[in-house]
Amino acid sequence: MSTIRDVAKLAQVSTATVSRVINNDSTYKMTEATKNRVWEAVRALNYKMNSRANSVSPTAIKTNVKIGCVISVTKDKYNDPYFMSILSGVEARLQSKGYQLAFVRSSAELEDTAILHSVFQEQVAGLILMESLEAKTYEYIRKQVPCIVGIDTRRPEIDNVGYDHYEVATNAVQYLIEKGHTRIGFVGGNGVKNSIKDSLRYKGYYATMHAAGLPVHDEWVINCQWDEVLCMEKIAELCLLKEKPTALFVASDLMAIAALSSLYANGVSVPKEMAVIGLSNIEMARYSNPPLTTLEIPMKEVGMLAVDVLLNRMSGDDLLPRKLILPTTLIERNST
Repeated sequence: MSTIRDVAKLAQVSTATVSRVINNDSTYKMTEATKNRVWEAVRALNYKMNSRANSVSPTAIKTNVKIGCVISVTKDKYNDPYFMSILSGVEARLQSKGYQLAFVRSSAELEDTAILHSVFQEQVAGLILMESLEAKTYEYIRKQVPCIVGIDTRRPEIDNVGYDHYEVATNAVQYLIEKGHTRIGFVGGNGVKNSIKDSLRYKGYYATMHAAGLPVHDEWVINCQWDEVLCMEKIAELCLLKEKPTALFVASDLMAIAALSSLYANGVSVPKEMAVIGLSNIEMARYSNPPLTTLEIPMKEVGMLAVDVLLNRMSGDDLLPRKLILPTTLIERNST
């Protein structure tokens, strides 16, 4: 019968390293390559641990590693197609690597101290963070979780994966300008910041309008707080203005679809009287009335890449935090 020393010799590591790998001991970090060599040796030698009949499998061990996700939503946490698409990428990538997602929580839920402490009372090895979080909550989690990867957070001390919010706004507004529009409005929301004007997407919109010598009217800037009902109400108010914009850049497809519905209800023809461009290319964007022009964010790939970065960190990668920006693509449909 093979021994742990035989496994160590074949894998060219110490017996202590073999023990840490098969017992999922993360006290000392090691590369994924080292772990793979150990598991290959375990399989090749049919090594049994604790005299059990079945050999230890890496998949069985990995399911004991707790990896969680915090998503950014204002209402029902499973009701936002943008974050659900990213989450599907996270889950698919983790499963392909032999891991499972232990929990999904919203930033709003974690503001409850009881929930926060309950979620992190057991050791969490890694976390995908889709929200910057309030400072107190974030600092608590940082002390509990050794490896955190953000998705479009404003936390420079951790890795971040996402898209360029400023650039995508400039591309959207420039597209509308090239279509001949000079009166362009902006629809968006604010996250942990109190003002919509802190948003990089708003800043990109404003800078592009300013560079083109076009006016930005406050009444054309709508803070919908990422709420579809509020968005429809504010678009209805916009329709009552004597001088309306002829185009809108809406910083979310879900809000853009709500805007289209409100414009239709208020007798404003799209795109004849007002063009609309969204952002993200969620599945329902192609089925809106009219189909929505948008800038596509590779949402699933964002989630998958975030997992890759997280697993590398968990395996011992100690390089400086990095920011990985994925490209966006214009999808032109009938709303413009």
